[in-house]
This record gives sequence, C-alpha cells and structure tokens, in this order.
Amino acid sequence: MAKLTKKQKDVAAKFDKSKVYTLDEASALIKDINTAKFDATVDIAVRLGVDPKKANQMVRGVVSLPHGTGKDVSVLALVTPDKEQEAKDAGADFVGLDEYLEKIKGGWTDVDVIVTMPAVMGKLGPLGRILGPRGLMPNPKAGTVTMEVGKAISDVKAGKIDFRVDKYGIVHAVVGKISFAPEKIQENAKELITTLQKMKPTAAKGVYMRSIYLSSTMSPSVQVDPKSV
Repeated sequence: MAKLTKKQKDVAAKFDKSKVYTLDEASALIKDINTAKFDATVDIAVRLGVDPKKANQMVRGVVSLPHGTGKDVSVLALVTPDKEQEAKDAGADFVGLDEYLEKIKGGWTDVDVIVTMPAVMGKLGPLGRILGPRGLMPNPKAGTVTMEVGKAISDVKAGKIDFRVDKYGIVHAVVGKISFAPEKIQENAKELITTLQKMKPTAAKGVYMRSIYLSSTMSPSVQVDPKSV
C-alpha cells in the first residue's frame, strides 16, 4: 500500500470519511481539508431517488445562488441587431449572431453560457452536435432562450446556474469557491438543495434525497446529512 503524503495525513486527521456531517459542519470542514494552492471550486453532488430514463422523473431547473459561484462567467449573446446594445449593457462578453455561428461551426466554444432569442433558435439547431455535449445549447427552461436578453445575462453573471439530473440520478453543481466563508458555501448549497426538494417528481417513490456530498478541487468528499438542511 502506498504511503500517505504529509498533506494526506493532515487531511485524514481532520475528518472521518465514514461520518455524515451536518451542512454547517461540512461547509466549514471542506475549507479545512482543502490542499489546493489556488482558489478551488466547491462542488455538490446530490443523489436523488429518481429514474432519469422516465420523462416524468426528470429533474431539471435553474437556481440563483445567493452568493454567486465565485466564477467569472463568460457569456455569448446570439441576438439580432436590435438586441445587441441591451446584451452589451448587461455585461455579455461576446455579442453578435452570424459571425459567431460561423465560429461555432469551426469548433469555437470558449464561453460558459450562451443566451439567445426564440427567433434565433432555428439557426442553432444544426449546431446541436457541437453545443449539446458541452452543455452550451440554450434552453427556455434554463432561461437562456428569452426576449429578456439583458435580464438573462445579468442573472447568469450574478450566479444563476442551471442543473439537471444525470443518467445515474445525480445532480452535480458548483456552489462557490474555497475562498468563500463557510456561511456562504452553506447558504449556496442550501438554496440548491431546497430547490431540488421542491422539484420532487410525484412519480418518484421511496427516499428522494438519497445522499449529498460536498467536495473541492483535489479534496476528498464530505458526506452531508440531508436531514440537516
């Protein structure tokens, strides 16, 4: 068996992998066991008691984190000329239409979120094979296909994220940075968990909130007691 490094020994001494912590405790502990020398991202993984293969058990939505993600989100606004100024005023990093559609066709996807209008979605359809796998295809349910382009961009910049359950029944999301105070990590995580609770499909049977784990880049996962939220 490989020997533990000094950092791994320090981490192992600070928390018990077999223990289930309250959200309060986990939010503080995740900072304490962080070993990255950069501002690591804090992630949450929530396993739900749903069958994503069934349409009536798909869980997908959006949530505005009270303290944002801590990440500078780059936004591309694919809009008609009459909406360009609105998009620029709201803080979009890239604004335009046909020239960016051509760039995407060529493989360019250096953005985090794409916001567009209903009238433009027809042009985006053929780009689904490029945007879909990267999670960049705009979606009305995520609020990224709208006539209120400025508001959508502002919301994304302020910390609005979209989420969906994967094929294993798990929702993965970013809830902050390791530099955040524990209270901010806790409040962001609680906002997402509460939103998921409200979205429980009526067709889902048994225990809905199966497990919750908090982790940061390069750190172990800390299990959270769903009842503590």
